[in-house]
Parts: sequence; C-alpha cells; structure tokens
Amino acid sequence: MAYTIGLDYGTNSVRALIVDVRTGEEIATAVWGFAHGEEGILLDPRDPNVARQHPRDYIEGAERVLKEALAQAIAAEDFSADKVIGIGVDATGSTPIPIGKDGIPLAFGEKFRDNLAAMAWLWKDHTSYAEAAAFTEHAAAEQPDILAKCGGTYSSEWFWAKILHCKNTAPEVFQAAHTWIESTDWIPAVICGITDPATMKRCVCAAGHKGAYNPAWGGYPPAAFLGGLDPALAEVRATLPDACHPVGEIAGTLSAEWAEKTGLPAGIPVSVAAIDAHLGAVGCGIEPGVLTRIMGTSTCDMIVHPEGEALEDIPGICGIVPGSILPGMFGLEAGQSASGDIYNWFVSHLQPGGTDAGSHEALTRAAEALQPGESGLLALDWNNGNRTVLVDPRLTGLMLGMTLHTKPAEMYRALIEATAFGARMIMERFEEYGVPCQRIVACGGIAIKNPLVMQIHADVMNRTLEVSRSEQTCALGSCMAAAVAAGPAKGGYASFADAAKAMTAIRPEVFKPKPDAVATYDRLHALYKTTHDAFGLKGSQADCYPVMKELLAIREGVG
Repeated sequence: MAYTIGLDYGTNSVRALIVDVRTGEEIATAVWGFAHGEEGILLDPRDPNVARQHPRDYIEGAERVLKEALAQAIAAEDFSADKVIGIGVDATGSTPIPIGKDGIPLAFGEKFRDNLAAMAWLWKDHTSYAEAAAFTEHAAAEQPDILAKCGGTYSSEWFWAKILHCKNTAPEVFQAAHTWIESTDWIPAVICGITDPATMKRCVCAAGHKGAYNPAWGGYPPAAFLGGLDPALAEVRATLPDACHPVGEIAGTLSAEWAEKTGLPAGIPVSVAAIDAHLGAVGCGIEPGVLTRIMGTSTCDMIVHPEGEALEDIPGICGIVPGSILPGMFGLEAGQSASGDIYNWFVSHLQPGGTDAGSHEALTRAAEALQPGESGLLALDWNNGNRTVLVDPRLTGLMLGMTLHTKPAEMYRALIEATAFGARMIMERFEEYGVPCQRIVACGGIAIKNPLVMQIHADVMNRTLEVSRSEQTCALGSCMAAAVAAGPAKGGYASFADAAKAMTAIRPEVFKPKPDAVATYDRLHALYKTTHDAFGLKGSQADCYPVMKELLAIREGVG
C-alpha cells in the first residue's frame, strides 16, 4: 500500500490531496486561502493590470494543508504517514519571484516587504504588455524561431516580459535580485531544504511554455539575444541553468525540517513540478488525440503530440515544448484569459436583479430556459484580454444586440456562449495545423458544477464532452508525478501511462451536442468570428455591418 500527496497552488488558494496510488482514490484533501491581498491577490487600485502574490503564503499554505490533510487521512483505513512515498507540486505560471543569493524572496526582507515588485508576479499580471511587444518585435527581427515555438507572439503573462517590466519600473528590486525563479520551481526547493538558486531544479514545463526555453537553441534564449533586447536580461540569463527537467523526475527529497513540521517521513522524493493546468491534463489521462480543458477562473487547453511525428509551428498558442506534459510528447498549450472570471464579474460586480435574482444559480436556471439564439446577443470573451489565438492582453470585452428588452439571464447566457466560441477557435486552430482533437475531456469546478456551461460548449464545439472523475485533477496530476518520481520499487509507477491506467477515470455522464443547437451555434459562431477578426486582427477586412441584422434574424427564427 502506498500513497502520494499533491500540492496544488492556484490563483486564490493551495490544496493538498492524498491519493491511494493503486486506485486513484482520494482519501483526504485540505484547502487554505492565501492570506494576503484580495482573495490571495495583491492588487494596485491605480493599475488594473497588477496581480501579485506574497510568496510567504506559499510556505504557510503548504504547512497548513499538509498537516490538515494528514490529520484527515489518519482516520482512513490502513493509512499512516510512513506509507506516503512522494510529493508532487503544481503551481500557476508564469509566476516568477525575485530571490536573493540565499534563495529567499526579496519580499521576506524588511526593505521590500511592502513593495509589490518584490512579490510573486502572478500569471494574470498584465503590466508588462509593452515589454512583451518589445520582446516579440526583437525576436521577429533577430531570432524568429523563438517566436515560432511560442505561437508567434510573446505574452505579457510570461517570464521575460515580467522581469523586464520590473527592471524598467522598479529598478531597485531588479538590482537587489540575484535571480528570478518560477513558483513551480521555488516551492519544491523550499520543502527539500535547497537554498542555493544554482541547485534548484527548473521545470521544463514553465521554462518552455513561459520562458522561451527550448533544447533547439541550448535552453533559455541565448545571452546575446536577450542582451540585444536589454543588457540586464543577459545578466539574468547568466544565473539560469542550461538544462531544465521534466515532471516526474526527482527535484530533491523532503527535508528533516519539513518532515518535523508536517509529520511526513524525511527523505521521500519530491517531483519536479509543473504548471497547474499541465498536471491537470495529466490528471485527466491525456494522450494523443485528447484535448483536455481545465475550466476554472480561466481555461487552459492542453494536447500532446508524439515527438517522432511531424508537427507544424502553430500561431497563437502558448508553446510547443518537448516533454512539458508527458515524456516523449510535445506539449501544446492554449487557453482563455478568463472564463469563470467573466461569469463572476457579471454576478459580483453588476449584480443584475439583486443578490438573489442575480446569483449564479438563479441566472443559470433562467438561462437554461432560453434556446440558442433566442436572446439576440453576441459577446466577445475578452474581459481579461485574449490569450489564444490572438495573444493580446489589450483587448476588452464586448456585447452586441442589446435592446431595451434584454434580460440579465440573456446576457449571462451570452457570456457563457462567448467562452464556448473562444474555445471553438482554439480547437479549430489545433486541427487546422494537423493536431486532431478526437476526444475532449474537461475538468475543474465549472466542468463538474455547471451542466449548462458544459452543454453549451458541447453544442458550440460540436463535440461530445467528457468530464474527469476527479474534482481536483491538478492535484491528482501532482500525485501521479509523485508516484512516477518514487518509481515501482517504492510502490509507484515506471511511467505516466501506467499511473494513468490506475489513477484516472471518466465520469459516466457526458454532454453530447444537440443537432438543432449545433446548427444555430454554427451561424452564431460565424458572427463571432467576424467580430473577433474585426476587433482582434490588425488590418482585418471583416465586415461587421451584417452582424446585428443577422443576430435579429436568428432571434426571430427561434421557436
């Protein structure tokens, strides 16, 4: 009998999950909301693009949830802490932290304890949009192959853009930092007692999808390339390793200090980490031909492709990285910068109809009674910019077709439909470049809790949507990584394929597309694409004149 623990660091909280590696049974879980900021996010009222986290929450959170999960598990039959064979970690990305030579975040020191630039730069921080544009322009001129592997545009959500923005706007923090490290890499180092930044293993997942790392050019971008953008970036590059490591490899072993803190056995392996969504795909049982959709505050779309097979560069996605999700596979990432966040914005900030009539539950019930096209509305899902396929954080939301008779539930449904249209754009971009999406497996809170969202996505995408058995697939993926890191000799697995056979499953309920809805949504998606291109593509010839008229025609034909 053996168990593993997954530590899952999200946007607002950290979770610990304890899993029986024989069956994937989840025997205990604990969640702790980050203490600093607004729901764990440090904001700046003067700049809506700011989103930071306090790295102290990562440490305090790990200790709290590990203790609580272990206390729950002790009550389970046949469990004891000495049967835990490994720990896996996932976290958001790109969420880099400026650290000193001692491996300690600058935010822990007195000098920078209140400085937002010294905190962890959360994935959804978009302050570096100008630096991202500069990186894109520089790469296009000097080393276009870097852009080709990250979808053609470098994002403000990513590693080098954030570091350069810190240098440009908070030079005192930049100068004080010895190096920068992703939270995915710093957290395993902490619980393993590794304090030297040079020996902290960097994961190929975050490095490849966010840091422009690729073995084709020797790892992270060459110092000469980075120095051509800004000499200070070449100095940062000098502190980074040439080789990064895949998930499932051992990052270190649990330190005696953390064993004493938590009650876990010292010396158990801690896996090299990965970004939460990528391990969520692992927890869904990803394999070639399976598009996994991690549906939460934002949505991440993952698919893998065998490294031995031809694969074109795909514009607009968030990277093509060998080994970033599964060994021997290219990991391909795409996603939407907001999905659940859009629904929450409508309910929490606009509060249509008041707190009762305007709740998620009430709006969902009313929206379920509507037929596709009945509202006459069309929205763009860009309230937090566009990640894929336009890669533009400077795009904003839009809703067309409103009249004096428009109801809140109609608007709520239109926002759900907008996220589904955005998801279809991503799926079609993969298939356009020869990556088949034969099955779609979804996970996350929305996939489990909101059948209306799932049915609309099935109808818009014209695909059957399956849902992962686990309610916490990111943490489950981390548990699987821990089982692989431990290996068969310790009761784990030799491969992720073996771990997936034992530890993952699909729920019996599936969402099948309804032919009548598919036909209407095909018409609406064509209008979405026209509007998408008109506002999102520079120089587009898309003609928006017919859009409102066609929305009215669709509405009048419903029923």
